[in-house]
Amino acid sequence: MNAVLRIMQAGPGVTLQDAGRWGYLRYGVTQAGPMDALAHEFANRMAGNDAGAAAIEVSVGGLDVMVEEGSLEFCVVAPGFRVSRDGGALPSSCLATLAPGEKLSIRAGENGAWAYLAPAGAIDAEPELGSLSMHVRTGVGGTGVKAGDRLHIAAARARFAVARALADFRAPSDAPIRIVCGPQDDYFDAANFSRFLEGSWTLAARSDRMAYALEGPRLAHAKGFNIVSDGIALGAIQVPGDGWPFVQLADRAPTGGYPKIGTVIAADLGRLAQMRPGAQLTFQAVTVDQAVAAWRQARAFMEAAGIAPQGAGELTSETLLSRNLVGGVVSADGAPE
Repeated sequence: MNAVLRIMQAGPGVTLQDAGRWGYLRYGVTQAGPMDALAHEFANRMAGNDAGAAAIEVSVGGLDVMVEEGSLEFCVVAPGFRVSRDGGALPSSCLATLAPGEKLSIRAGENGAWAYLAPAGAIDAEPELGSLSMHVRTGVGGTGVKAGDRLHIAAARARFAVARALADFRAPSDAPIRIVCGPQDDYFDAANFSRFLEGSWTLAARSDRMAYALEGPRLAHAKGFNIVSDGIALGAIQVPGDGWPFVQLADRAPTGGYPKIGTVIAADLGRLAQMRPGAQLTFQAVTVDQAVAAWRQARAFMEAAGIAPQGAGELTSETLLSRNLVGGVVSADGAPE
């Protein structure tokens, strides 16, 4: 069965994103992809899709969609957002079905910056350089999702007439954002590196999919603020001449010439991405081994959320303890165990 999803309203920054456009970095094309990779993957997997399938990434500008043809199951993962079907409230993360003519609305709520809508089926669109992901700064991958668009969904499925609430896919945390130091942390003396970790930093309004800009104590460079341009990893924290860091994210540049004081670990990238301008944050330095352990824990929590009982609103300790999902832990003092 096929279905047609009509876009009734889409705020700025609403795009199609799959797992990203890989293999073109040597040509200066970064992968784009979702801002919150775990949320994107969880939405797809719960909808019965491949983990890296295309889904709609929804900004705080919101989204309204309606099914014009066929019935369509969907998964929405939107913690902090307000979600409704034909005016009736739905859980912010849920599985449900849209009947022909029914409208789904996703609106910004008290928190969260990005929501994901994964239709149960394949979005039928022409990939560019092997991907449907839109790179907003360059326009590679299309023009974004806008009112009047019609998305054709191949092999559409519809199972859950009654909405099924999903467990949280990420452990709640207000802890510092963890980083691995470098590769140019030697461009900062001990006092300035401590100033960076102590913060606190405020997420600036000029932040976007390319980078989150931070405002706070100005950092001084010990060796100047220019380096020979090198590759930019996802989560790299550059410090330009004004002394205010910015964190490179999904639409980052492929290379850059400012020293990188650290790199946000994979387990915390989504948590950072979900912050809105004005949010306060601090950083904590960890080792590579601790970063790997944290990523395993994050994925284990997501796996457990995926097998939580139907209707579960939160993950219980009983559910987690019943599964052998974690291969290691990190102690309170930061030493891997």
